[in-house]
Amino acid sequence: MTTLVTVLRGGGRYAAHWVERLANGLFRHSSRFERVLCLSDVAVTGERIERVPLRHDWPGWWSKMEAFRPGLVSGTAVLCDLDNVFTGNADALAEPGLAAMEDHFLKGRLSTALLRWDGDELSSVYETFAADPQRWMKPGSCGRVPNAVHGDQVVVDHLLRREDRVPPFLQRLHPGLVDFYDPSKSAPGPVVVFIGDAKPETASGPIGRIWREALEPA
Repeated sequence: MTTLVTVLRGGGRYAAHWVERLANGLFRHSSRFERVLCLSDVAVTGERIERVPLRHDWPGWWSKMEAFRPGLVSGTAVLCDLDNVFTGNADALAEPGLAAMEDHFLKGRLSTALLRWDGDELSSVYETFAADPQRWMKPGSCGRVPNAVHGDQVVVDHLLRREDRVPPFLQRLHPGLVDFYDPSKSAPGPVVVFIGDAKPETASGPIGRIWREALEPA
């Protein structure tokens, strides 16, 4: 089974309709995913969307660490941020094998905006973090990371490096798959990643239209 995993923690900018838009866009542009699994503390519904309750009260983006819980998925899993947008053929994302998006700003470092693994392959990341979350959430716990905000992807990158398991980058495995939002592009995609303050709800051009229309099921 190939599963897209996403995380929605209530009380912030994102709401349940972001999960629906993500799922509808995915299924419109890929036949290789069977379901979307959403870890959330709020109600989430939609075709082929399965909600799994969050176990921990980890704030903000730290809730994404629950995506690596043992026993959560079988087969290929792809962690995907809620503000990513599918605009074209995304089948390559479902190919098996550990891989991650290379961070847009920190070259050579992974981003959890898109991260792929198999089954319980990354359960040690969850177990290490869950054993002492306050330690890992503290800036500096992973050493100095130039020009980076201390967040979940810094910790995931650090723990995998410590285990000598740095994943290959999706941009190199699948050239042309990952795109970064640029309002001047007339044909963005096929997997558009938003960085910084830009978000699809305020995007202009074709990507904004695609996201706004994504509440219609595939």
